[in-house]
Amino acid sequence: MSYPDYTETESGLQYKDLRVGEGPSPKKGETVVIDWDGYTIGYYGRIFEARNKTKGGSFEVIPAFEEAMTGMRPGGVRRIIVPPDIGYPDNDLNKLGPKPTTFSGQRALDFVLRNQGLIDKTLLFDIELIRIIPSQ
Repeated sequence: MSYPDYTETESGLQYKDLRVGEGPSPKKGETVVIDWDGYTIGYYGRIFEARNKTKGGSFEVIPAFEEAMTGMRPGGVRRIIVPPDIGYPDNDLNKLGPKPTTFSGQRALDFVLRNQGLIDKTLLFDIELIRIIPSQ
């Protein structure tokens, strides 16, 4: 499904910049500091993680996050719509991040990912690029 006012990539990721940042975009291999929130689209639009909460830690990201960071600049906020095939591998939120920090968020996301054929597994994320940590 295509959403109006969104750009769609070859992989099926759709995105829209809510705020354009300033400065250089991250290069492949650079570490970024982000804040994010996530929603289930097919499960009542339920939020499974809110921005501006302490998340901490580093993680390997789902393919959609990697792709969504392309062209972003520090201070920017991008809304992405993630089809299941570039989301969580094998419908398992424990393999790659981002992972909700609360039990209720993990439970909501896990419920959507594990219900084969019953619920639309498309997800929506808002990603804020806070800063880029250059490669050493």
